[in-house]
Amino acid sequence: MSRNYKFLNPKAAYFVSFATVNWIDVFTRQIYFDVLAQSINYCRKEKGMQLYAYCFMPSHVHLVFRSSEEDPAGILRDFKKYTSKKILKTIEGNKRESRKEWLLWMFKRAGVKKGNVSTYQFWQHHNKPIELWSPKVIKQKIDYIHNNPVVSGFVTNPFDYKYSSARNFNEDNTVLEIDDIGFLD
Repeated sequence: MSRNYKFLNPKAAYFVSFATVNWIDVFTRQIYFDVLAQSINYCRKEKGMQLYAYCFMPSHVHLVFRSSEEDPAGILRDFKKYTSKKILKTIEGNKRESRKEWLLWMFKRAGVKKGNVSTYQFWQHHNKPIELWSPKVIKQKIDYIHNNPVVSGFVTNPFDYKYSSARNFNEDNTVLEIDDIGFLD
């Protein structure tokens, strides 16, 4: 992995993006979004995650966060490990999931191709963390995150996408709470 894509400064805020293997659209049902939201809430309460922006897209996740415990790589590793297991278990147990066999087959197929994966691979291994070193760069990444659902054609206004902190920036904290980054007002 390139040096540009590592958590070099444990005190910094980071922009990360990570996707499901083969960019599979898993997050199309409420039950799977709930796993992501619950996991973020846990990381905020128990692991020292300070969340400044997020967007859950059908096949990928964007976050701007920092670790108050100076372990951003550990938070992200644990988040991805837990959510992959929980979502796979949720898919297996979801009697209403019409794509169950296909999804599990795709994740198993991806796992077989990787020597370090025992059965299923849910997330792609890279996170592409980018250290956010100035207010201008932070604002640029948050704007990118908030405009992702607009560019993808899901909504015409970033505030209308349910699983985005654009709603929080519009005083709507119904999905997730975020932390105040302080200088973007």
